[in-house]
Amino acid sequence: MARQNLDAAYVTRPVSIAYLTGVRAEPFERLLALAVKGDRAILILPAIERENAERAMTEADIVSWRDGEDPYRLVHKALRGSVRLGVEKEHLTLAAAEALRDLIDPQEMLDAGPEIKRLRRTKSHVELEKLAHAAAITDAATEQIFGRLHGGQSELEVAVALGAAIGAAGGTLAFETIVLSGPNSALPHGRPSGRVLEVGDFVLLDFGAAYEGYKSDTTRVAVVGDPTERQREVHALVLAAHDAAIASVKAGTTTGAVDAAARKVIEAAGLGDRFFHRTGHGLGLETHEDPALDPGSATVLEVGMVFTVEPGVYIPGWGGVRIEDDVVVEADGCRLLTQADRSLQSVPLS
Repeated sequence: MARQNLDAAYVTRPVSIAYLTGVRAEPFERLLALAVKGDRAILILPAIERENAERAMTEADIVSWRDGEDPYRLVHKALRGSVRLGVEKEHLTLAAAEALRDLIDPQEMLDAGPEIKRLRRTKSHVELEKLAHAAAITDAATEQIFGRLHGGQSELEVAVALGAAIGAAGGTLAFETIVLSGPNSALPHGRPSGRVLEVGDFVLLDFGAAYEGYKSDTTRVAVVGDPTERQREVHALVLAAHDAAIASVKAGTTTGAVDAAARKVIEAAGLGDRFFHRTGHGLGLETHEDPALDPGSATVLEVGMVFTVEPGVYIPGWGGVRIEDDVVVEADGCRLLTQADRSLQSVPLS
């Protein structure tokens, strides 16, 4: 705020508010906002969230509104007189911007979103502990599900079982679980269906646990019955790309260099056209956040950044392999948060 000479900031993304205050709330259509002006921070939230907020936060004043009341009267009270107002441009709707202009009439509204993202990009010790705990829950669920996986189950059954395993280990789902079998596994972001796991199928599991809001994200692959030579070859190729990318991670290198390390391995095997997504994405309070490991991206890695490494090969009509782990950047390398077995698992026919 000082650098941009802002009189006040109006933060409205729930995940930004969670990061800055510790209050995790999903307001749906209701107004939720953090107003920062001078040395005072005011959290404006629906009355149904007030008790949760009071338990989670001590750093801001809390004001609440009931259904049927106008929440913008609280916004006006918190921000009146602001000339230069910081907002989250990507999140603020046109209707909300018009309401602010009518109520506050700031001369300028400037984008504070990039600064919040910059703060979130490197994790504190407390955040890293929560991310590690989420990863440990995910690893426990991985071990449990591979002990129960077999032919004859449907993709949806396996997805539900994974959710139950995460809950039993003390987590919640970080995102909607992906379970894809046979030719479905060639769909990087397919959704589980009633398809039954059959002999010879690849089974791709992409899932993660959340702990106190912080997410984990992992992908492992199995085969129902004995893998074919081709299945072993493709899995070994993706694992080699995964390992090459992880070996390249250290503070001072770029996100694009990590992507290139994985991509080089797959391209050398003649399957570069079958690896058509980035090598990874940031993790934290969101499953997808900064930094993004896009081809050619130039973000310089810093100690404390956390992201996935997840190269993949997808062959339509045959199947796909993706191997994904979560890493923390350190000065001379990285630390793996997820530790579950990465080998190509063979699961029983029934």
